[in-house]
Amino acid sequence: MYNTYSQEVKKAKIIAIKKSIHYQSLKRFDVLCIGNKDKLIFPVESGSEDIRYYVYIMCSNNPEIMVFRPSLSEFQHFSRYIELMESKGAHKAGVAKIIPPSEWTPRRKSYDENDIMSLKIPNPIYQDVQGDEGMYQQFRRGKKTMTVRKFKNLAESEEYKTPEHTDYKDLERIYWENIVCHTPIYGADVTGSLTDKDVKAWNMNRLDTILDVMNDTTIEGVNTPYLYFGMWKSTFAWHTEDMDLYSLNYVHVGYPKTWYAIPPQYGQIFEKLLDQIYPAETSSCPAYVRHKTIVLSPEILKKHSIPFNTITQEPGEFIVTFPFGYHAGFNQGYNIAEAINFATPRWVEYGKKTIYCRCFGEPININMDIFVRRIQPDKYPLWLKRNDIGPRLEYHDKRDGSGKRSVKKRKCSLNENDNDKILKLVLYRIHPYKIVNDLD
Repeated sequence: MYNTYSQEVKKAKIIAIKKSIHYQSLKRFDVLCIGNKDKLIFPVESGSEDIRYYVYIMCSNNPEIMVFRPSLSEFQHFSRYIELMESKGAHKAGVAKIIPPSEWTPRRKSYDENDIMSLKIPNPIYQDVQGDEGMYQQFRRGKKTMTVRKFKNLAESEEYKTPEHTDYKDLERIYWENIVCHTPIYGADVTGSLTDKDVKAWNMNRLDTILDVMNDTTIEGVNTPYLYFGMWKSTFAWHTEDMDLYSLNYVHVGYPKTWYAIPPQYGQIFEKLLDQIYPAETSSCPAYVRHKTIVLSPEILKKHSIPFNTITQEPGEFIVTFPFGYHAGFNQGYNIAEAINFATPRWVEYGKKTIYCRCFGEPININMDIFVRRIQPDKYPLWLKRNDIGPRLEYHDKRDGSGKRSVKKRKCSLNENDNDKILKLVLYRIHPYKIVNDLD
């Protein structure tokens, strides 16, 4: 597809009498010669004479998911440990795994005790996946309330149980080969926690992060934990968290989860791919991915050169997702997980830039005023005037004191062997539908 777009743009540039299809190509992309090779580029800002572009250069520099094994002492301070992880670059991959110290136990009782088995799942859902060739959408149908015991019996029955497999890679292959076959049930978004109340470290009921300033406001699943009851092939579609927050996920018991994660710096590249694959859906809602219906296979990401990582979350392990880190995955069999959102000062810049979906009424919305006032007091006056909303942090854009984009004209040179995987900024002066000859 990359070569196809490149040829379309070249043709659109030289054709004398342009049609609407040519203008559409030129609006979305351009071609720049880098290292004696034509490279496809696309605009990330429009509406001004000076337009910034990201150069579409795919190299070998992809942040890998980090795995952390804190000591019992390190594990006592949640926010401090997240800060430590980010100081080592954990956020660059979009997710990270934490294996807690062996001395840490979230629940002393068995997970088969009646307090769990009698718990009701109010809105279990059938997940009907439709599509082909690695590009799917997930449609949800509600099912009657059931107890965890009934859900567990279903998940372990012949009809729904995990198929025979040799290893995780084999199970992943079976998942994608059968994704549209046989509808699984997912017991998602159940209010509650299975962590003992006297557990101090990494207790989702009290993580002590900056979201605690919202103590007078409860947003279920955001600042209170949710439980998730999974079975084989139950899926969480591609998404980022509400308000682009962090999230913490723990598998209490059962089968592992398989995760796919896209580094945040490539999030906008991924969004542009979704615009191409699901044009009707993404044009109808600017935040369509928040519908949590898009299921794309790893093969599609590879085909379109979207960097991603895969990781398996075993029972007893945590996964942290970072702001603007797109992720998706599936459950390998019956399991129980617990999850919550949280925030650090680094999140505030993301929260200010969140794009909302209003297709199902009022979206989850956190008033950012209090966070900007406390974390970024120097920006608060501009924020109140809504002049302090810039691009996400991955793009290292600079603004002047007025909050407006500050642009300096300069010569730019790019080499084919630049290590930036995609994000090599070029300042480019462009006139609509004209061939660009010079870099300013």
